[in-house]
Amino acid sequence: MADKPLTSRGEATKQRILDVATREFAEYGIAGARVERIVAEARTNKAQLYGYFGSKEGLFDAIFFGSLERIMNVVPIDATDLADWAVRLYDEYLRRPDLIRLATWARLERRPAGHLVDDAERMDDAKLRAISDAQAAGLVRDGDPFDLMAMVIAMSMAWSPVSNVYAATAEEPADLHEQRRTLLRDSVRRIVLP
Repeated sequence: MADKPLTSRGEATKQRILDVATREFAEYGIAGARVERIVAEARTNKAQLYGYFGSKEGLFDAIFFGSLERIMNVVPIDATDLADWAVRLYDEYLRRPDLIRLATWARLERRPAGHLVDDAERMDDAKLRAISDAQAAGLVRDGDPFDLMAMVIAMSMAWSPVSNVYAATAEEPADLHEQRRTLLRDSVRRIVLP
């Protein structure tokens, strides 16, 4: 079924499954998510879900890799201004806290150590090249590009749903978010500039 072109109705069903399953996995994780709840809310059946995604794990993978692609497309890196990139990541985490929750569940339930995805599935080659090029141009301090990228991403998540101190929401006052953006921008600049 996955190899055949989908009708518009099939596309709509598949998208409903993805939308519902994103919320389900973000809230309950891989082990806690229930296919029965997903198909009921998506107004479909298990055969349809399995036809599109193969398994519950396949559905999670489709959602998780889609979330990684979304972050890359919505918040592309600008290695010449890593501070602004960190702020744009912060804003995306406010808009879509479910994306961080999905990554957290993947870390907890699948890969407690090392890279979050297999080398073949990693999507950070372009980011690492951009940081390396910015280093060569004297715009970013020396150091392992991966470690610099990891540091900036971690700083951008300081107030995200994975924070062990405080998880911000989009509903908080705008001036509070602006204070955080300013602190984040200044802090990243101090760390990454040569």
